[in-house]
Amino acid sequence: MSNNILQTLKTVRQLGQIKPYTVGEESLLTRLLDGDMELEGLMPWSSNYTFLVKVAHADLAEPLLGIYKPGKGERRLWDFPNNTLHKREFMSYLLSQALGWPDIPITVLRDGPHGEGSVQLFVDAEYEVHYFTMRDDETLDDTFRRVALFDVISNNADRKAGHCLQDKAGRIWAIDHGLTFHTDFKLRTVIHEVCAETISDPLLQDLTRLYEVLTDSNELSQILCQFIDYDEVDAFRERISELLTDKHYPQLSPYNVPYPPI
Repeated sequence: MSNNILQTLKTVRQLGQIKPYTVGEESLLTRLLDGDMELEGLMPWSSNYTFLVKVAHADLAEPLLGIYKPGKGERRLWDFPNNTLHKREFMSYLLSQALGWPDIPITVLRDGPHGEGSVQLFVDAEYEVHYFTMRDDETLDDTFRRVALFDVISNNADRKAGHCLQDKAGRIWAIDHGLTFHTDFKLRTVIHEVCAETISDPLLQDLTRLYEVLTDSNELSQILCQFIDYDEVDAFRERISELLTDKHYPQLSPYNVPYPPI
Protein backbone atom coordinates (compact mmCIF):
# COMPACT_ATOMS: atom_id res chain seq x y z
CA MET A 1 0.00 0.00 0.00
CA SER A 2 2.82 2.42 0.87
CA ASN A 3 4.04 2.92 -2.69
CA ASN A 4 0.46 3.47 -3.88
CA ILE A 5 -0.22 6.09 -1.20
CA LEU A 6 2.99 7.98 -1.93
CA GLN A 7 2.35 7.92 -5.67
CA THR A 8 -1.25 9.06 -5.12
CA LEU A 9 -0.05 12.06 -3.13
CA LYS A 10 2.51 12.95 -5.79
CA THR A 11 -0.11 12.68 -8.53
CA VAL A 12 -2.60 14.87 -6.65
CA ARG A 13 -0.01 17.60 -6.15
CA GLN A 14 0.84 17.45 -9.86
CA LEU A 15 -2.83 17.64 -10.87
CA GLY A 16 -3.32 20.57 -8.50
CA GLN A 17 -0.27 22.33 -9.97
CA ILE A 18 1.47 22.32 -6.59
CA LYS A 19 5.25 22.03 -6.60
CA PRO A 20 6.62 18.53 -5.91
CA TYR A 21 7.51 17.37 -2.43
CA THR A 22 10.93 18.37 -1.21
CA VAL A 23 13.43 15.61 -0.52
CA GLY A 24 12.82 16.09 3.20
CA GLU A 25 9.03 15.90 2.86
CA GLU A 26 9.17 12.76 0.73
CA SER A 27 11.59 11.21 3.20
CA LEU A 28 9.16 11.83 6.07
CA LEU A 29 6.29 10.35 4.06
CA THR A 30 8.29 7.25 3.18
CA ARG A 31 9.36 6.66 6.76
CA LEU A 32 5.88 7.21 8.14
CA LEU A 33 4.54 4.72 5.60
CA ASP A 34 7.21 2.03 5.92
CA GLY A 35 8.56 2.34 9.45
CA ASP A 36 7.92 -0.10 12.30
CA MET A 37 5.05 1.18 14.41
CA GLU A 38 4.97 0.79 18.18
CA LEU A 39 2.01 1.81 20.32
CA GLU A 40 2.83 4.27 23.11
CA GLY A 41 -0.67 4.65 24.54
CA LEU A 42 -4.17 5.99 23.99
CA MET A 43 -4.64 9.71 23.52
CA PRO A 44 -6.93 11.19 26.20
CA TRP A 45 -10.37 12.70 25.46
CA SER A 46 -10.75 11.01 22.08
CA SER A 47 -14.18 9.68 21.07
CA ASN A 48 -12.53 6.95 18.96
CA TYR A 49 -9.47 4.82 19.60
CA THR A 50 -6.57 7.18 18.92
CA PHE A 51 -3.02 6.10 19.70
CA LEU A 52 0.26 7.91 20.11
CA VAL A 53 2.80 5.79 18.23
CA LYS A 54 6.49 5.69 17.55
CA VAL A 55 7.50 4.91 13.98
CA ALA A 56 11.07 3.61 13.77
CA HIS A 57 13.05 3.31 10.55
CA ALA A 58 16.61 2.25 9.74
CA ASP A 59 17.26 5.69 8.23
CA LEU A 60 16.12 7.53 11.36
CA ALA A 61 18.30 8.26 14.37
CA GLU A 62 15.15 8.82 16.45
CA PRO A 63 11.64 7.40 15.86
CA LEU A 64 8.93 9.67 14.51
CA LEU A 65 5.95 10.37 16.72
CA GLY A 66 2.57 9.91 15.07
CA ILE A 67 -1.15 9.75 15.75
CA TYR A 68 -2.66 6.42 14.66
CA LYS A 69 -6.42 6.13 14.14
CA PRO A 70 -7.35 2.56 13.19
CA GLY A 71 -10.60 1.94 11.34
CA LYS A 72 -11.46 -0.85 13.77
CA GLY A 73 -11.42 1.63 16.66
CA GLU A 74 -14.03 3.96 15.22
CA ARG A 75 -17.26 4.44 17.15
CA ARG A 76 -20.29 3.67 15.01
CA LEU A 77 -22.15 6.79 13.89
CA TRP A 78 -25.67 6.93 12.48
CA ASP A 79 -24.76 9.35 9.70
CA PHE A 80 -21.27 8.28 8.60
CA PRO A 81 -20.54 4.85 7.11
CA ASN A 82 -18.70 2.56 9.50
CA ASN A 83 -14.92 2.22 9.18
CA THR A 84 -14.45 5.30 6.97
CA LEU A 85 -13.34 8.07 9.33
CA HIS A 86 -9.64 7.22 8.98
CA LYS A 87 -10.02 7.43 5.20
CA ARG A 88 -11.60 10.86 5.57
CA GLU A 89 -8.61 11.93 7.66
CA PHE A 90 -6.33 10.94 4.79
CA MET A 91 -8.70 12.39 2.19
CA SER A 92 -8.51 15.77 3.93
CA TYR A 93 -4.72 15.75 3.79
CA LEU A 94 -4.94 14.67 0.15
CA LEU A 95 -7.21 17.62 -0.62
CA SER A 96 -4.84 20.02 1.14
CA GLN A 97 -2.09 18.76 -1.16
CA ALA A 98 -4.18 19.53 -4.25
CA LEU A 99 -5.03 23.05 -3.01
CA GLY A 100 -1.77 23.96 -1.31
CA TRP A 101 -3.61 24.82 1.93
CA PRO A 102 -4.38 24.66 4.80
CA ASP A 103 -1.44 23.22 6.74
CA ILE A 104 -2.43 19.70 7.78
CA PRO A 105 0.31 17.50 9.27
CA ILE A 106 1.60 14.78 6.93
CA THR A 107 -1.02 12.02 6.98
CA VAL A 108 -0.87 8.55 5.42
CA LEU A 109 -2.97 5.39 5.27
CA ARG A 110 -1.19 2.22 6.31
CA ASP A 111 -1.47 -1.01 8.23
CA GLY A 112 -0.76 -1.00 11.95
CA PRO A 113 -1.10 -3.03 15.15
CA HIS A 114 -4.92 -2.71 14.99
CA GLY A 115 -5.27 -2.87 11.21
CA GLU A 116 -5.54 -0.19 8.57
CA GLY A 117 -5.70 3.34 9.84
CA SER A 118 -4.56 6.88 9.31
CA VAL A 119 -1.18 7.89 10.73
CA GLN A 120 -0.51 11.60 11.12
CA LEU A 121 2.79 13.18 12.04
CA PHE A 122 2.57 14.36 15.65
CA VAL A 123 2.62 18.13 16.19
CA ASP A 124 4.49 19.30 19.28
CA ALA A 125 2.01 22.06 20.03
CA GLU A 126 1.50 24.79 22.57
CA TYR A 127 -1.38 23.01 24.26
CA GLU A 128 -2.88 26.03 26.01
CA VAL A 129 -3.22 27.74 22.62
CA HIS A 130 -6.28 27.16 20.41
CA TYR A 131 -8.49 29.10 18.01
CA PHE A 132 -10.18 31.16 20.74
CA THR A 133 -6.81 32.33 22.08
CA MET A 134 -5.49 33.11 18.56
CA ARG A 135 -8.46 34.61 16.72
CA ASP A 136 -7.69 38.21 17.72
CA ASP A 137 -4.19 38.00 16.22
CA GLU A 138 -4.62 39.85 12.91
CA THR A 139 -1.46 38.27 11.49
CA LEU A 140 -3.35 34.93 11.49
CA ASP A 141 -6.49 36.18 9.74
CA ASP A 142 -5.56 34.77 6.33
CA THR A 143 -4.53 31.46 7.89
CA PHE A 144 -7.93 31.02 9.51
CA ARG A 145 -9.74 32.16 6.37
CA ARG A 146 -8.06 29.28 4.54
CA VAL A 147 -9.00 26.84 7.29
CA ALA A 148 -12.60 28.10 7.25
CA LEU A 149 -12.87 27.79 3.47
CA PHE A 150 -11.36 24.31 3.57
CA ASP A 151 -14.00 23.35 6.13
CA VAL A 152 -16.77 24.56 3.82
CA ILE A 153 -15.64 22.52 0.81
CA SER A 154 -14.82 19.46 2.91
CA ASN A 155 -18.10 19.88 4.85
CA ASN A 156 -16.28 19.54 8.15
CA ALA A 157 -18.69 18.71 10.96
CA ASP A 158 -16.18 19.12 13.76
CA ARG A 159 -13.95 22.23 13.64
CA LYS A 160 -13.34 22.67 17.34
CA ALA A 161 -11.06 25.42 18.65
CA GLY A 162 -8.62 22.75 19.81
CA HIS A 163 -8.34 21.41 16.27
CA CYS A 164 -6.22 24.43 15.38
CA LEU A 165 -2.75 23.88 16.83
CA GLN A 166 0.20 26.23 17.06
CA ASP A 167 3.60 24.54 17.03
CA LYS A 168 6.71 25.78 18.82
CA ALA A 169 7.70 27.84 15.75
CA GLY A 170 4.30 29.57 15.60
CA ARG A 171 2.95 27.67 12.59
CA ILE A 172 -0.78 26.84 12.64
CA TRP A 173 -1.86 23.27 11.89
CA ALA A 174 -5.40 22.00 11.28
CA ILE A 175 -6.12 18.52 12.63
CA ASP A 176 -8.98 16.03 13.18
CA HIS A 177 -10.82 15.67 9.89
CA GLY A 178 -12.68 12.39 10.30
CA LEU A 179 -16.17 13.94 10.07
CA THR A 180 -15.87 15.32 6.55
CA PHE A 181 -17.21 14.94 2.99
CA HIS A 182 -20.77 13.96 3.85
CA THR A 183 -23.33 14.57 1.10
CA ASP A 184 -25.68 16.39 3.50
CA PHE A 185 -24.87 19.79 4.97
CA LYS A 186 -22.91 19.07 8.17
CA LEU A 187 -20.70 22.13 8.63
CA ARG A 188 -20.05 22.83 12.32
CA THR A 189 -17.26 25.20 13.22
CA VAL A 190 -16.11 27.72 15.80
CA ILE A 191 -14.75 30.00 13.04
CA HIS A 192 -17.81 32.21 12.60
CA GLU A 193 -15.95 35.49 12.19
CA VAL A 194 -15.79 34.99 8.41
CA CYS A 195 -19.51 34.33 7.94
CA ALA A 196 -20.88 36.09 4.83
CA GLU A 197 -17.46 37.61 4.14
CA THR A 198 -16.31 37.90 0.52
CA ILE A 199 -13.79 35.21 -0.41
CA SER A 200 -10.49 36.75 -1.47
CA ASP A 201 -9.43 36.60 -5.12
CA PRO A 202 -6.36 34.39 -4.46
CA LEU A 203 -8.53 31.80 -2.70
CA LEU A 204 -11.14 31.95 -5.45
CA GLN A 205 -8.37 31.35 -7.97
CA ASP A 206 -7.24 28.29 -6.04
CA LEU A 207 -10.80 26.96 -5.93
CA THR A 208 -11.19 27.62 -9.65
CA ARG A 209 -8.01 25.67 -10.37
CA LEU A 210 -9.22 22.73 -8.30
CA TYR A 211 -12.70 22.82 -9.84
CA GLU A 212 -11.26 22.80 -13.36
CA VAL A 213 -9.17 19.73 -12.53
CA LEU A 214 -12.25 17.99 -11.13
CA THR A 215 -14.38 18.79 -14.17
CA ASP A 216 -11.90 18.71 -17.06
CA SER A 217 -10.19 15.45 -16.13
CA ASN A 218 -11.61 12.35 -14.52
CA GLU A 219 -8.28 11.38 -12.96
CA LEU A 220 -8.64 13.36 -9.74
CA SER A 221 -12.23 12.22 -9.24
CA GLN A 222 -11.17 8.60 -9.70
CA ILE A 223 -8.47 9.05 -7.07
CA LEU A 224 -10.91 10.59 -4.59
CA CYS A 225 -13.41 7.77 -5.16
CA GLN A 226 -10.85 5.35 -3.73
CA PHE A 227 -11.44 6.91 -0.31
CA ILE A 228 -15.01 8.27 -0.31
CA ASP A 229 -18.15 7.39 -2.28
CA TYR A 230 -18.90 8.79 -5.73
CA ASP A 231 -21.92 10.72 -4.36
CA GLU A 232 -19.64 12.38 -1.80
CA VAL A 233 -17.14 13.37 -4.51
CA ASP A 234 -20.01 14.79 -6.55
CA ALA A 235 -21.29 16.78 -3.55
CA PHE A 236 -17.75 18.03 -2.90
CA ARG A 237 -17.52 19.28 -6.49
CA GLU A 238 -20.93 20.97 -6.16
CA ARG A 239 -19.89 22.81 -2.99
CA ILE A 240 -16.92 24.30 -4.83
CA SER A 241 -19.17 25.31 -7.72
CA GLU A 242 -21.59 27.09 -5.38
CA LEU A 243 -18.77 29.00 -3.71
CA LEU A 244 -17.37 30.09 -7.06
CA THR A 245 -20.80 31.41 -7.99
CA ASP A 246 -21.62 33.09 -4.68
CA LYS A 247 -18.05 34.21 -3.81
CA HIS A 248 -18.91 34.45 -0.11
CA TYR A 249 -18.39 32.33 2.95
CA PRO A 250 -21.75 30.91 4.03
CA GLN A 251 -23.81 32.63 6.69
CA LEU A 252 -24.05 30.11 9.52
CA SER A 253 -26.52 29.76 12.32
CA PRO A 254 -25.20 30.16 15.90
CA TYR A 255 -26.14 26.49 16.26
CA ASN A 256 -23.62 25.41 13.60
CA VAL A 257 -20.95 24.77 16.23
CA PRO A 258 -19.44 21.48 17.42
CA TYR A 259 -19.77 20.21 20.96
CA PRO A 260 -17.74 20.77 22.96
CA PRO A 261 -16.43 23.90 21.19
CA ILE A 262 -12.86 23.35 22.42
